[in-house]
Formats: sequence, C-alpha cells, structure tokens
Amino acid sequence: MRKNFLAFDFGASSGRAILGRLEDGKLTMEEIHRFSNDPVELCGHYHWDIFRLFYEIKQGLIKYANGGYGKLDGIGIDTWGVDFGLLGKNGELLGAPYHYRDKRTDGMMEKAQQLMPRREIFNHSGVSFEFFNTVNQLLAMKLQGSAALEGAQDLLFIPDLFAYFLTGCKGTEFCEATTSQMVDPATRDWSEDIINAMGFPRGIFGKIEQPGTLRGMLLPEICKETGLEPTPVYVVASHDTNAAAAAVPAQGDNWAFLSSGTWSLLGIEVDEPVVNDVTYSRNFSNEGGIGGKYDLLSNIMGLWIIQQLRADWERQGEKLSFPDMVKLAEEAEPFKCFIDPDDKTFVAPVGMEERIKEYCRRTGQAVPNTRGEVIRTAYESLALKYRQAIDALEQITGKKIDVLHIVGGGCQNLLLNRMTASAIGRKVVAGPAEGTAMGNILIQALAEGSIKDVQQLRAVVRASVDTTEYMPQDEAAWNEAYRRYREVTGC
Repeated sequence: MRKNFLAFDFGASSGRAILGRLEDGKLTMEEIHRFSNDPVELCGHYHWDIFRLFYEIKQGLIKYANGGYGKLDGIGIDTWGVDFGLLGKNGELLGAPYHYRDKRTDGMMEKAQQLMPRREIFNHSGVSFEFFNTVNQLLAMKLQGSAALEGAQDLLFIPDLFAYFLTGCKGTEFCEATTSQMVDPATRDWSEDIINAMGFPRGIFGKIEQPGTLRGMLLPEICKETGLEPTPVYVVASHDTNAAAAAVPAQGDNWAFLSSGTWSLLGIEVDEPVVNDVTYSRNFSNEGGIGGKYDLLSNIMGLWIIQQLRADWERQGEKLSFPDMVKLAEEAEPFKCFIDPDDKTFVAPVGMEERIKEYCRRTGQAVPNTRGEVIRTAYESLALKYRQAIDALEQITGKKIDVLHIVGGGCQNLLLNRMTASAIGRKVVAGPAEGTAMGNILIQALAEGSIKDVQQLRAVVRASVDTTEYMPQDEAAWNEAYRRYREVTGC
C-alpha cells in the first residue's frame, strides 16, 4: 500500500514542501511548493518572518489537498537549529523570533563563561561553542531585560513552533534541543546545571521528545482552511543536519557523513556522546540523532563563503551562476593560498572577496588576484577543512573511516566532491541531494509504522536513490597542500 508523507524542509534562504510516496520499499519525492525565506531587519535586529513562513506552510497543505494525491498519512517539519519563539501565558507568540546571525549575541559566549567555566559548559552539554547557540541568545535577552523572556511560559524551537501552530500541541524535539547547548549528554534531558548557572526561568523548557513520535493532529481550523482531513504531525529529526544524517545510504560502520549546504556538518554516528579533552579542544559537538544515537560532528562554515561571493558580485552588476563559478575555479592556479573557512573574518555576509584577500595578506600568503583564484581558494580550503575534521574523528574514536557520504544540495557540486575525495584520501559517495527531506519523510514512516527500524530506513534510501562515487587523485599534491594549509591556518 502506498503511503503519502509531506515534509516541510526549511533552510536559511528557502523552504519547500516535499511529497514523499513510499511504496514497495522505495521512496519517490516531488516538490509541490517552494518559497523564499527572507529575514527581516527591524529596529536594528534580524528576525525570521515567522508568520509569512507559516502562511507558506498552509499554502503547501492547500496544494496537497487540491492536487489529487489521495490521503495524507503524515506531516513533518525540519529547520535550522538554535532559534526559537517564546509563548506567553495564553499561548500567544511574544514577538518575532530572532535570526541566529543577529548581533545581540556579540560577547555573550564570554559572559556565559563568567557564569559557568567554559569546560563545565562543555561537560554539561557536549556541544561546540558557537556565538549563535541558544544559550547565548537567551543570555542576551536576560541581560538586556527582554520583556518577552520575562513574560514567557514556553520556549519552542522553530520546527516545534510551526508544529504548535498546526496542532496546538507543545513539545521539544530532541535533536533540535541539543543544538541549544543546554541538554545534558548524560541524562539526555535539560541541563539543570547550565540553566541554573545562567539564571534562566526553568519553566519555559518543556518535555523533550524523541524523533519518530506523534506530536498531534491538525487543528480543525487548519483542516477547514486547507481542505485536509485530520492528519498526524510527527516529530522527526527536526534539525536539518540530523534529518540528513538519517538518510545516509550507508552500510557497515566505517563511514562518516557530510551534510553539505550553507553549513557543512561532518560527523559520525556514536552510541553515546563523546565528551573528553579531544572533543573539547577541537570544538566538536554531540547532537541528538535517530535510533537513540548521537551525531558527533564538526560544524564548518560550508558553502556560505561561495554563496556570499556570488551575492557580492551580483550587487556589483555581474551575475554568475554556480556552474559559472565552478568553471572559473577549474581554470585557476591550484593551491595558491588557503583560508580557514571557520575564521570569524568570514561570518559577516558582505565583502567576502576582500575578506579572503585580507586573510591571505595577514597570513603572509600570495593574494588571489582573479575571481577564479578567489573561488578556488575557498573550495580547496573547504576540502582541506574536511580532511582535518575526519582526521580528528579518527583520533577521537580510534575508528578508521573509509568512506565519506555527502548528502544535501552541496553533493551536486562535482568539483568540490572531486577535491574532497583527493583531500581526504578516501572514497566519497555523493547523494542523495534531498537528504534532509528524505530523512524527514522516512522518520515519519518510522513513526507511522511503515518502516520498522533505522536499518530498514537506510535500505529504503539505498533502493530509492542513485549515488556517485569519487576516488582520490593527486594524493601527493594534496598531502603537501594539507601541510601548508595547517601551517597557514594554525589548525
């Protein structure tokens, strides 16, 4: 029997409604609605346009109802991590949720570490230190006397907030919650130590639910507006990274995954969180996964730099497609210079070309002169950053990694895939490109009962998608480039 599931998959710049049809052990997917996700600057702060995004969710539901697809068996929502909305005593939203790049978190990591030492925060969370983590956002609101925080009764992460709008049911999904840097890896529940040290109101943190459970049914008014019958809304791995990791078409144990997009999340599955000196010193993160596991991963800047180069040049009047940029990079001199993609220089969204050149000047390197050289510098440096992360994972776990599975939109970048295989000296398997939506859909099927376990879930992925393999080339040249990269970046 065919089952129909609808995934709402939100990225930092766009969102989609993806229909997944599961039949005879295979999944087919169809995009039925796409929309932009445009942050709004208001009174000097960046916010998510949450009400328009919810409007777009309802448009996706209406398109399904009017599309003749048959009975809808489930709905799931995944988004980026860390961001949240606050609800007041009557369940109303207290203001537009902030964007994770909003400047109010400037200096908050340091202030948090005055309240609890850095190493203790890591011991009680197992999560890497990022300026945008929820703990830093909440601390900013507390220190700035936020009226919304003072009046809050509930904190809901963005996917949980959308699910609340659809069902009226509140809850906190485990994978998303771990991105907050406030979930204790030992208990898999909120860290009372961190919450108390920061002085946050304990009552706003709700019950944590595992992926693959039912959140609630569509509200009657949503059914009336969209034309749908009462439909279950399932808790999926609602942080997009962990949804993508669920859809890795891997077998055996000696593999790592790379969720490639604006951010690159490179990691492995582990049975228990790894909280030790090495994961602390290398800023690795333990995020909730599916099937009771954790994803031990490194959060890398990813294709953000490439995207911002393109945006900069478009503002200057030159429109380059991503294939155009790849062609320019292929024609440029290899290994001319390197950057650390995670350097704070590259966080801001404007002036990326000059930031790359200034980094090279500051580190005593040759400066890229042409656009092709700038792009190639970004691509090569990203591939070498992946090698650094894989080397660290092998050191941390003592496990040999033979294969890197790349999922997400970035897996369609053939040049970066080739560079990555050569840089890491291992086979790369690229696909599925729609890994996040696929993971979302198949976790719904797991919750609904059409899939029995994670092993069967990944068997469905293997049966449903074509992948492309890349093998290392020019290993001696890439080994020398890696030596220079580490020397320049100090990594």
